[in-house]
Amino acid sequence: MRGSVAGGGRRQRTTSGRPFRVSSPSPPALSRSGSLCTHLGARLCERALKPTLESNAETELEPPMASRSLRDPPVSNPESDTGDEGVRGTCDDASLCKRFAVSIGYWHDPYIQYFVRLSKERKAPEINRGYFARVHGVNQLLKAFLKKTECNCQVINLGAGMDTTFWKLKDENLLPKKYFEVDFPMIVTRKLYNIKTKSSLSKPIQELNSEESFLLDGHVLDSNRFAIVGADLRDLNSLEEKLKKCNMNTQLPTLLIAECVLVYMTPEQSASLLKWAANSFETAMFINYEQVNMDDKFGQIMVENLRRRQCDLAGVETCKSLDSQKQRLLSNGWEKASAIDMMELYSSLPRAEVSRIEALEFLDEMELLEQLMQHYCLCWATKGGNNIGLKDITYY
Repeated sequence: MRGSVAGGGRRQRTTSGRPFRVSSPSPPALSRSGSLCTHLGARLCERALKPTLESNAETELEPPMASRSLRDPPVSNPESDTGDEGVRGTCDDASLCKRFAVSIGYWHDPYIQYFVRLSKERKAPEINRGYFARVHGVNQLLKAFLKKTECNCQVINLGAGMDTTFWKLKDENLLPKKYFEVDFPMIVTRKLYNIKTKSSLSKPIQELNSEESFLLDGHVLDSNRFAIVGADLRDLNSLEEKLKKCNMNTQLPTLLIAECVLVYMTPEQSASLLKWAANSFETAMFINYEQVNMDDKFGQIMVENLRRRQCDLAGVETCKSLDSQKQRLLSNGWEKASAIDMMELYSSLPRAEVSRIEALEFLDEMELLEQLMQHYCLCWATKGGNNIGLKDITYY
């Protein structure tokens, strides 16, 4: 057991029969970071879809899904503040939407079933196709980075939620030297509970661990190849300290991923995070998926709907255009930046794959899909790595 992470405690057997080191339980601390995944259009138009731009954007949002829909233990947190609670709710929504899309064949993910139950409520085809484009685009960039670095790198997923990328990469023999996840302590507690109680999740981690056990307490998992940390992305000193305790290596080429994370932070806070990332690693790449073109009527109504849901887009002013998204990256230490809206990405997908997913369910309103996808974008930036062609990475 490495001594780099504080906390001893009693040992507890996992469902795979090998021991975790589990510290005494403590109530989940509140993170103030707006660092959770959200989903396409914040579930806009999932109900009563209408053809005009204004009525589409005005469609009422449902409240965040109750946590009982997810596979997690009851958690009480009297210290929870309203501002972050709305953001945390997007994790539940995103997980449920991904679970449904996987269930009808949009993409393969055998692990998401262990984090969230399949909802009886059918999701709109626009939402499912939007998620497919998002997952495809991020995965293409991720795998391109892993190929360029020959997996001699590390990945830090900021606001990972119930993401399953670590397990899928292991199945494909594409794991980096170490894969990190960061999220609200409350979300991390839920995720660790599922890992601890399900052998299909814990066994792959154990198989990669050279020690008899690895650290797993209320807000931290640390093993040889995988770490999950509960942290506030606005407190960069604490974030860096926690990551270094889990053996983050600033000398390794590093990919940082943020999906609908920066938009929940103020422009100053997200700029500080981007600058910290650029300054911390000599060779690095940053992937950002979030809103764009938010100055038009559709975007304005989206912001108001989310605000009524207690989910404020504090960083929306940086989401005015693809140029503003790129400029934010370039002005905070990144050397090259690219950005596309999700409709452009969707249009560039292999035709055979598009035909396959479009055959899964009928879509009678292509205009709505276009409106939604034109308000989300995929951005990526690089620093260093000229010797391995990092600047040449693209989404196709």
